[in-house]
Amino acid sequence: MTELRRSPLHDRHVGLGAKLADFGGWQMPIEYGASGGGVIAEHTAVRSAVGVFDVSHLGKATVAGPGARDFVNSCLTADLGKIGPGQAQYTLCCAEDGGVIDDVFSYLVSDEQVFLMPNAANADEVVGLLAAAAPAGVTVTNQHEDFAVLAVQGPKSPELLQSLGLPVELDYVSFVDAELDGRPVRVCRTGYTGEHGYELIPAWNDAPALWDALVEAGRPLGGMPAGLGARDTLRTEMGYPLHGQDLTRQISPVQAGSSWAVGWQKPQFWGREALLAEKAAGPSRRLRGLLVTDRGVPRGHMNVLDVDGTVIGQTTSGTFSPTLGKGIALALIDTAADIGESAEVWVDVRGRRLAATVVKPPFVPSHVR
Repeated sequence: MTELRRSPLHDRHVGLGAKLADFGGWQMPIEYGASGGGVIAEHTAVRSAVGVFDVSHLGKATVAGPGARDFVNSCLTADLGKIGPGQAQYTLCCAEDGGVIDDVFSYLVSDEQVFLMPNAANADEVVGLLAAAAPAGVTVTNQHEDFAVLAVQGPKSPELLQSLGLPVELDYVSFVDAELDGRPVRVCRTGYTGEHGYELIPAWNDAPALWDALVEAGRPLGGMPAGLGARDTLRTEMGYPLHGQDLTRQISPVQAGSSWAVGWQKPQFWGREALLAEKAAGPSRRLRGLLVTDRGVPRGHMNVLDVDGTVIGQTTSGTFSPTLGKGIALALIDTAADIGESAEVWVDVRGRRLAATVVKPPFVPSHVR
């Protein structure tokens, strides 16, 4: 059995009594219930004040050299030509059949340098594919354990960062390189919660001091450390896809409602021909939101039925929404079923049918802009 990798903040999580679990081969905190948190409290802190997440398990890689931007643009789906240095972009790494190998954030440093943040479990594959395709003069460096990533999310996140002297006046999906106590840290106006927030990228060994400063300064604001359990409930309320559940090698961007992350006019990117064909023909299924109106919580891989009891799809993600106090889910629904918004459906939860309404995510208002 392969030993789980650990974040540079592992000792901090243990000290806070965190419940730890395997996330993409990394031992990461689910919640901090032993120290007064817990998924619902941490979720609520992010929606009402500020939460501090350790997401250092995310991959990090740098593509550098003459033409680095153009090279990455020829591989990943989104059009890097539409942003400038100091801006970031959500994009996808697809297989030639259009399936999603991973979803990735690209940070454009310059025409000759692109910083990438893939998911933990897929980082090595994404880096390997890019390295194998890179032209002469372009290097692809895996920096998974060179940097940490701390997400500071919530309406009071600007106040928290300002108290430490970090910049906060950034446009959404932009970033700037700053310093804290003489140590470099990249400040990014990005996140995965639907709240105003930032992701901070310090050097690996600088992460503990930054974490301590954020947690200490966040407490008077009503903030707290937040684990990956709250991260999941927050992102599901937004309808943000999770790779491995809502985006997979079998679920294309067209099916998942992620066509906006595809530069359809680009002449080249991995999976282009397959995705163009699927878009032209229309996908056989589409990702929809389900708001449960009965008492109960849906999970992934549960059948969705129409009012006549016919199976018309399957949930991909499901959880209890702390904000709404109801069960919510994302589900792939057959397009042939012709199910529109506000339609009533059933979710089969281990033989018990829960009534649900088809809705367009987000389930709660987004505050990212």
